[in-house]
Amino acid sequence: MAFVTNKSQSLFSANFSFTIFLLLLVILNNPLKPAGVTVDLIPRDASKSHFERLQNALARSAKRASHINSVLSNNLGGSKIQTQIISAGGSYLMNVSIGTPPVTVLGIADTGSDLVWTQCLPCTECYKQDLPFFDPGKSSTYKKVSCNSKPCEELIQASCSSDGYCGYSSAYADGSHTSGDLSTETVIIGNNKNSGTFKNIAFGCAHDSAGTFVSSSSGLVGLGGGPLSLVSQLDEKKFSYCLVPFSSDSSSKISFGSDAVVSGSGAVKTPLVSKSPETFYYLTLESISVGNKKIMYKGSSIIAPDATSDGSEGNIIIDSGTTLTYLPSEFYSALESEVEKAISAKKVDRSNLGLSLCYAYSDDLKIPDLTVRFNGGDVKLSSSNSFVRVDEQTVCFIFTDAGSPTNIPIYGNLVQTNFLVGYDLDAGTVSFLPKDCTKA
Repeated sequence: MAFVTNKSQSLFSANFSFTIFLLLLVILNNPLKPAGVTVDLIPRDASKSHFERLQNALARSAKRASHINSVLSNNLGGSKIQTQIISAGGSYLMNVSIGTPPVTVLGIADTGSDLVWTQCLPCTECYKQDLPFFDPGKSSTYKKVSCNSKPCEELIQASCSSDGYCGYSSAYADGSHTSGDLSTETVIIGNNKNSGTFKNIAFGCAHDSAGTFVSSSSGLVGLGGGPLSLVSQLDEKKFSYCLVPFSSDSSSKISFGSDAVVSGSGAVKTPLVSKSPETFYYLTLESISVGNKKIMYKGSSIIAPDATSDGSEGNIIIDSGTTLTYLPSEFYSALESEVEKAISAKKVDRSNLGLSLCYAYSDDLKIPDLTVRFNGGDVKLSSSNSFVRVDEQTVCFIFTDAGSPTNIPIYGNLVQTNFLVGYDLDAGTVSFLPKDCTKA
């Protein structure tokens, strides 16, 4: 039997202590990060029929596209502006919890906005919302942001109170507005079984918000590329979503962190292009094919003033809140012509919905294959990505003319249904993977 001497004990103790010290250094320098989380996306008109939801979304789509065009037009001169969505924009809501103890808020999830904000008590003027208002006085982790802080400097429309705290404000094209305190809080994404907790997230605590906001939402969850968006404030700056078709009763999903990785056979990765304003996600569209007929893309002058005749980098925005896909007039006209040649069916006028190519629905209606070519690979669309039933008797092409030559091309959400779409802000990429989102 071996005996341990005092000297051996001392050596063991010293080595053990040094090992623990090294482990502590590793942990302190590499803090544990929350696992990936996935939550449901809730249609903002969930109580309505499939067709009612779709037609409401089509009406919002034109307003949203108009707002985005206004933002980009104002930005051409190089001026910094606050890029917020119109109050009627956005198609999906998501649950997050804020504060300690946590309070559930339901916000419009939007890739075309940055700042996260929710209505707070006390409220000078607030629109009616279904959920209780957030009361910052009851949260032990709530903090107002000072005027000389970095988050306050990131705001475009910022103000400073007499006691040195930062205020935010946003005005919308339809006359709606929101304003309040820029603050930080603990935010929980997900539920008890699958959740991530994120501390010191900057957000707007709204004490004055009125206009055409909907009662189903408490505010907005900005998922844009700017520094104050939710995703930009996370350790892993990546998220993905899987949108179900409007005809489905299943829930769409949105994921963050490690859950947001899009990979595997069939995945297509395309670079994000850095442009101003940085809120929006810019991709490079090269062509769209109808069957074997390839139509080369010609870009828009507003998004790429230095564009060549065959387009340039960053010539289209991908957006989760715009329903239709908007294309430059000349390019859209060529695309519509090829699609029309490939379909033998009775045309129907549904221009009241902002759609120019519609047909009488039948079970034997044959839709041509469409392939969207981005820089990096081909995204092959199913018939439900190019046509949608707007009522029992009619199907319509979900690509449309952007109108003015200066209007921005937008890759909308209908064409993204049944794709896992991943945004990796650190890597600077967007990925597409065909997927049955009803089973995600």
